Amino acid sequence: MSSRSGHQGVVERAVAEYRERHPQLVEATRLFVEMVQDLLDDAGINYLSVSGRTKSVDSFRGKAERMADGVPLHPRPSEDITDVMGVRVITYVQADVTAVADLLAQELAVLDDRDLGLETARAGRWGYASRHLLVAVDASRTVPAAYEPLRRLSASVQIRTVLQHAWAEFEHDIRYKGTVPEEHASDLDRRFTLAAGLLELADREFAAIRDRLQVAIPAEPQEDQPPAEPQIGSQDLARFLASRYADAGWSRTDHYAWISGLLRDLDITDVETLEKVLAPVDTALITARMGYKYPPGAVRHLDDALLEAFGSRYVELPGNAHRRTALAARLAKLRA
Repeated sequence: MSSRSGHQGVVERAVAEYRERHPQLVEATRLFVEMVQDLLDDAGINYLSVSGRTKSVDSFRGKAERMADGVPLHPRPSEDITDVMGVRVITYVQADVTAVADLLAQELAVLDDRDLGLETARAGRWGYASRHLLVAVDASRTVPAAYEPLRRLSASVQIRTVLQHAWAEFEHDIRYKGTVPEEHASDLDRRFTLAAGLLELADREFAAIRDRLQVAIPAEPQEDQPPAEPQIGSQDLARFLASRYADAGWSRTDHYAWISGLLRDLDITDVETLEKVLAPVDTALITARMGYKYPPGAVRHLDDALLEAFGSRYVELPGNAHRRTALAARLAKLRA
């Protein structure tokens, strides 16, 4: 019996098993996406999007059937194919790619970690750049009950900047979904390489722009749309936090509006009142007690300062209903 025909029986059994598990894996992928997003939001790390996908049954079969020189690439498909659940995190700048990877390493078990951009650079080339992690829920950690189904499961996590993502998606679309005439292949290779180099330079410039803006906030920000109820505008709050937490990174745009709503629930509807509330709060002490192992954004700094200032009242705000357990754990840390 040939290696190919012998392996086909293994493939058929693995595919049948995968087809039966597929609905559960789709739900598990959704939970992985939700968990990663919760971790990023709690850490205050800025990002553009978090999305997920579950490998289709046909795609699983195709990968399980792959051979190299007559030898199966995945002799045990059910165990060897580890990317059936995928999570993709898109950030704005390269520094946030590193911050996301560091956070996931802190909170989850990292089974594999490859920086494909670094590997490409070490080979003296430009091209595909993305951080690929294989993660699992650490058996030694307590997780919210909603994420208990993820134990003993793993997910592949891709982390890359929006420019790296654009290059990868366009390159994949051209190379794998289109037909490249042989006479144009070498020229297109050269152009893709040139584009990759230019995008790397653009990534660096975006990082420099962000760093410059963090220390040079305009004196007169643009006016926000008037809120339905009196509260601090997102841009006013961003400007204030950039001044108070000068070393902090930017937070997601929607998080400024979200925490402004929490401030409103605390009857803090202008920057002057917020400044008085935060005046007695010892930021250095909070930082020491929280033991940040990642660079928290400005909104996370404010979140912890409000937790310190208001204690249980802050935890019990309606807007914090979805994270009361996490906030209670952080409050215990602050009060230790």
